[in-house]
Amino acid sequence: MSTSPAYGSLITILSIDGGGIRGLIPAIVLEYLEAQLQELDGPDVRLADYFDVISGTSTGGLITAMLTAPDEHNRPLYAAKDIKPFYLEQCPKIFPQKKGIFAPVENLFAAITGPKYDGKYLHKLVKDLLKETKLSQTVTNVVIPTFDIKLLQPTIFSSYMIASTPYLDANLADVCISTSAAPTFFPAYYFQNQSREFNLIDGGVVANNPTRVAMSEVSKQLIMKNPDFFVMPTPVDYKHFLVISLGTGTAKNEYKYNSKMASKWGVLGWLYNGKSTPLVDIFTQSSADVTDYVNSVIFQALDATDNYLRIQDDTLTGEVSSVDIATVKNLEELVKVGDNLLGKPVSKVNLETGNYDPINGGGTNKEALTRFAKKLSDERRLRLAQSSKS
Repeated sequence: MSTSPAYGSLITILSIDGGGIRGLIPAIVLEYLEAQLQELDGPDVRLADYFDVISGTSTGGLITAMLTAPDEHNRPLYAAKDIKPFYLEQCPKIFPQKKGIFAPVENLFAAITGPKYDGKYLHKLVKDLLKETKLSQTVTNVVIPTFDIKLLQPTIFSSYMIASTPYLDANLADVCISTSAAPTFFPAYYFQNQSREFNLIDGGVVANNPTRVAMSEVSKQLIMKNPDFFVMPTPVDYKHFLVISLGTGTAKNEYKYNSKMASKWGVLGWLYNGKSTPLVDIFTQSSADVTDYVNSVIFQALDATDNYLRIQDDTLTGEVSSVDIATVKNLEELVKVGDNLLGKPVSKVNLETGNYDPINGGGTNKEALTRFAKKLSDERRLRLAQSSKS
């Protein structure tokens, strides 16, 4: 935000799930949202001007960095419209595809002997992109989850924690590489910052949907009575939160697995099944859906339903549901998924069926984003007006 929440009436949060190449889906949603904001406030505004915190896991962490890392003018390095072409160009190099009749055998051998990809291109790309930018230098607050396999506990890289925990002020490139180090796909990542060493893997193992993590970071600041925040009756007064949570799509309606299949799996079966990794699919999607379910229930219980928007697609099938099949055809299909998602009804997860059910009166995702853009614009204008008086 251009000014702190102390000058406004809302705390604004943007959250982006993990999902590899499926990051194209939220990229398209973000492009539409930013375009709506530009219609209201001019062509130079960026998403980071409207959100107090942007949170992302794995591919969502990379998008978070692109939206919040500063350029030479201390403005966001990337506009939302730049993310889609970036993914279309870079994903085939990050996830190079084996070709030929022996490709399935080669993939199986790779799954047994080590990570599917060595990560060298991704590491170089991210380091060239972000250079020595520190977490503390982002143009708005960020929250990026990872998991430390040496300590067996989450490590949350949060702008809010830097003052009390200085060693978390790491290079943004190291944070992005760490949160993207998905087990079986990329190697775990080691780095040191100050006197602290980190042994990290993908944040998706704990929070593939990082919305609750971001909200918890904000709630801690409210409990601590951070002067940058306006006074709320309680930290759970959700009418003062405005949250947009973006998924990267799921393959639930395809019913990829069942108990008859899984009952025969050993270690290898859980780690490799055709072109997918069941164990990774299961722990990432289960955590994402539970987070959405909890958010939906809490916002409804606290009479703040209109301040929470979850956009997710649960109709992916075949290779489109993959996190790493980065063929030109598949990437183009993901773009279509993102475009189509904008026209679908606003939905929420039903844990009984596993499907996303339309919300009565919610309209389409495009219409909801337009409404939220107006709220974000009004909040920004309120803050600018209030700060000019002080």
